[in-house]
Parts: sequence; structure tokens; C-alpha cells
Amino acid sequence: MGRVRRGGYIIEWWMGDHPPKHVHVYKNGREVAKVKVPELVALTGKLNKALKVILTELIKEKIL
Repeated sequence: MGRVRRGGYIIEWWMGDHPPKHVHVYKNGREVAKVKVPELVALTGKLNKALKVILTELIKEKIL
């Protein structure tokens, strides 16, 4: 399992989780989105601009 806190969001992922490759995004203790990576497509919830920037940075840093 991986977990990163950025910009008020907590981004979590699990190794060996079911396809497609995705991350769970939480804010204030509630899940706000499940996002397919690296395509950055919201599977559930909504993906705003700030969250896209954070996820793009994590992909560039090879964390995701």
C-alpha cells in the first residue's frame, strides 16, 4: 500500500489491486474520487484541476 498527502488530499493505492490501475483520493476523511492512472480519468467522483496537477506531479516524480 502507498499513501501520499498533498494539497489537503490523501492519495492511496494498493499493489496488486484489481485492474484498472487506480488511486483512491480522500479529503476531510471522505473519498472524493477514484482515478485511473496514468490517464487521469475519474472512475468515481470528480477530478478538479488542482487534483489533476497533484496527480501529474506524482506521476512525474515516479511515485505513481
